[in-house]
Amino acid sequence: MRHLQPPLFMAVFFLMMIMTAFSCRTKPDEKLPPPNILWIVSEDNSPFFGCYGDTFATTPNFDKLAAEGFRYTHAYANAPVCAPARNTILTGVYANSNGSQHMRSYYKRSDKVQMYPVLMRQAGYYCTNNAKRDYNFAEEYTKGIWDESSRKAHYKNRKPGQPFLAVFNFGVSHESSIHKSIPSDQLRHDPDKVPLPPYHPDTEEIRHDWAQYYDKIEDLDTQVGKILKELDDAGLTDSTIVFYYGDHGGVLARSKRYVYETGTHVPFIVRIPEMYKDWFPAEKPGMAVDRIISFVDLAPTLLSLAGAPIPEVMQGHAFLGDQKTPDPEYAYMFRDRMDERYDMSRAVRDKKFRYIHNYMPYRIYGQHLNYLWKAPSIRSWEKAWKEGKCDSIQSVFWNTKPAEELYDTENDPWEINNLANDPKYKDQLVKMRNACDAWMKSIYDAGLIPEAMLKKLAGDTPFYDYMRSGAVDMDALINAANIATLGGPDDLDKYVEMLKDDSAPVRYWGATGLLILGDEAKPAIDDMMKALDDPMPDVVSVAAEALYKLGKKEPACKALLEVMKYPDEMARTRALNVIDVLNDDAPETKQVIIDFLKNQKNMNLKAFDVRSCIWLLDKWGVDAKKYGLQLDVL
Repeated sequence: MRHLQPPLFMAVFFLMMIMTAFSCRTKPDEKLPPPNILWIVSEDNSPFFGCYGDTFATTPNFDKLAAEGFRYTHAYANAPVCAPARNTILTGVYANSNGSQHMRSYYKRSDKVQMYPVLMRQAGYYCTNNAKRDYNFAEEYTKGIWDESSRKAHYKNRKPGQPFLAVFNFGVSHESSIHKSIPSDQLRHDPDKVPLPPYHPDTEEIRHDWAQYYDKIEDLDTQVGKILKELDDAGLTDSTIVFYYGDHGGVLARSKRYVYETGTHVPFIVRIPEMYKDWFPAEKPGMAVDRIISFVDLAPTLLSLAGAPIPEVMQGHAFLGDQKTPDPEYAYMFRDRMDERYDMSRAVRDKKFRYIHNYMPYRIYGQHLNYLWKAPSIRSWEKAWKEGKCDSIQSVFWNTKPAEELYDTENDPWEINNLANDPKYKDQLVKMRNACDAWMKSIYDAGLIPEAMLKKLAGDTPFYDYMRSGAVDMDALINAANIATLGGPDDLDKYVEMLKDDSAPVRYWGATGLLILGDEAKPAIDDMMKALDDPMPDVVSVAAEALYKLGKKEPACKALLEVMKYPDEMARTRALNVIDVLNDDAPETKQVIIDFLKNQKNMNLKAFDVRSCIWLLDKWGVDAKKYGLQLDVL
């Protein structure tokens, strides 16, 4: 065979290359088909994976997925607990903007707030959910949003050629997985080799719970491997974008429910087929992506990938697809009531620092919570602290909080060195505090109004709509909250003035400022006594706590017990929180608690006020049976 001359050979070679390139691409006027989307969610886990640098973890399937996809290094749950985080995911609106930030709550959804499954179905997708719901809305506001939602829901039931969005939720790593201890000789991860965070004391129970949890992460890895193999066996891998993420951090104490890295930083991996390489977030698969993303961004990102319009009401930003936005500077997080315990924190995270504003600094981090205390690890931590066996870092959890926290997460990944009072970081602190305030104002943060108070003020109006109705002055509200929590003795007169304000939320923050002042609030005792007659029980409970600590125990207790007659469960729950903190087990207090439980015709152990009452009786050593109460102590 005669060889081609070099010039002719080169010409033919380049012609073949051009023809091959065009044959592998769609025509300029031809769009790619919409991608299938497989959405894999696990519960209660931080990035305890080999691909995230955890050498103790056993996660071959996650590591393989990360090698084939893109591993996000700054992905965050906006809430460190499931239902409010899921509310945010569902709507693309922060749950504290929906008024759904409390864990759990079942309030109305505004008609203005849309849900991504509905919008994806409108875009032609077959949407399935297998099978977790728990969206922190009243059930009637989320019915019928999926094509299928059950343990049998599956993308295989779609019409031929129809793109799918299929959610599969895995609960094997849930917090409950450590409530019952596995025998040590059955653990696959050695408790003696567990790397402990510096805030946990070295107890047998803590080591055991950590090892057991790593076993559950390994089990999760196996389950995810099976769902990915199923996709591959169906011949859908090359046409399906795979998302995997944890629904918030976890799971041992000081992670889930807390706005630290351990509670909000999540593993997040996206695998994108070659067909959609124009959407790669980095040069090639296997690479890390340092863009800050959070759950509020998920709904707009799905719509961006589906080629559907993103509603203006959504507060997140697409990080993939044709509607991808520039990288944001911050992620924002929130914490409010956790079951039967009230607290409130807001956090801002950039790529280096985390800022936290604690709006109830008079509460300890480690408030007793029925569900959290089911784990042997936290019980052993509390025992070690009471016995004086915890060092200064391990003891922080059992103390009241500072109003502000600032952490250099690059040099302090466990967030144990608070820089908020370090003059070198003042500019950073102020910058992030201002960013937090601006965010809360922009989303009309409903957490600035106490829960029972907001219910009364809003009436039948969904909280999202009420906050935007013109009835709320956000500037005044944020200013009042900041003065109360960041002020000091020089602001005493301001607190008294706030306590007399026409606005009930401002009065609440005035009472809060006086409570935080402690003994330095004595000149305002007469004003606080008048506040015990406030029509809003949230104001009464805070003023009563402040007065009790100033020696006015009898009127304070009387006011708290009057709140127990209030018709709203959440008002009673806040009052019971105060009673617990004051630990006033006077006979009349016990009797009110007992009478309250006796009047519960159908004892609802899920009711937060009921839980709180049972906890108090147990704590005080009251024999419930003596009073005709057949209670399973929670």
